[in-house]
Amino acid sequence: MNVDQLIEIALKEDIGDGDHTSIAIFPPELKGKVKLLSKDTGILAGVLIAEKVYHHVDPSIEVIKIKNDGDHIIPGDILFEARGNVIPLLSAERVVLNFLQRLSGIATETHRIVASLEGLHTKVLDTRKTTPGLRELEKYAVRIGGGFNHRMGLFDMILIKDNHIDFARGISRAIYMAQDYLRRTGKKMKIEVEIRDFTELVDLIQFGHVDRIMLDNFTPDDLSDAVKLIDGRMETEASGGITFENARRYAESGVDYISIGALTHNFRSLDLSMKAIKRSIFDEN
Repeated sequence: MNVDQLIEIALKEDIGDGDHTSIAIFPPELKGKVKLLSKDTGILAGVLIAEKVYHHVDPSIEVIKIKNDGDHIIPGDILFEARGNVIPLLSAERVVLNFLQRLSGIATETHRIVASLEGLHTKVLDTRKTTPGLRELEKYAVRIGGGFNHRMGLFDMILIKDNHIDFARGISRAIYMAQDYLRRTGKKMKIEVEIRDFTELVDLIQFGHVDRIMLDNFTPDDLSDAVKLIDGRMETEASGGITFENARRYAESGVDYISIGALTHNFRSLDLSMKAIKRSIFDEN
């Protein structure tokens, strides 16, 4: 699903056969202005999506950007103004806010963790733990916050996880079959393998031929030992139980990446508010 389709679904869900409150009160030719205010501190994400929402409702609406995606915002900041016919301005309001508040929340949480790793080489990754249908936008917000995207879905990387290993009856067999599949199909994909303990790690190092090792639910101390054992032969990624409070300790192990599902499934939306600039139907345009 692309962004335009997603916006259409969101608008249909909210507007249905019409914003009857606005239609009942205002003549269709009435024009007005609204401003988006921040009531929170964080990183803004989703201004371009907001503009698309307005233009889906009424292409003549003009959006005047004051802040851009990636900007740091504080309470009282005006983020943008939108000008046009009052009915579509009001009809688009909730969908605009829903996108902006959630994406800004993700960008803010990502930025908070990225900033906590200052001075270290470790990069912050998202996961596939996203809201169904919103993955493209939520992963965009992670990038705005300074993080990096892991695979978009099951289609763009070979990631051999614990269930794959158990069904295949071993790491080496799972890797062999994955490599054979890539040879047969001609597909160009990186191979990553999730390991759960040092026994699996030793097996993987001996077999080799993968691009990245995911060290799942290792303690920071065990992670440090694992990174030393791998010794740069493959990229390393830590996952499982990583939070803002402990992210730096994990990163100090020297691991290349830490992946954090909470970026997109346990964030706090930013508090934003849409306010009319022109309140009276008797005011001049």
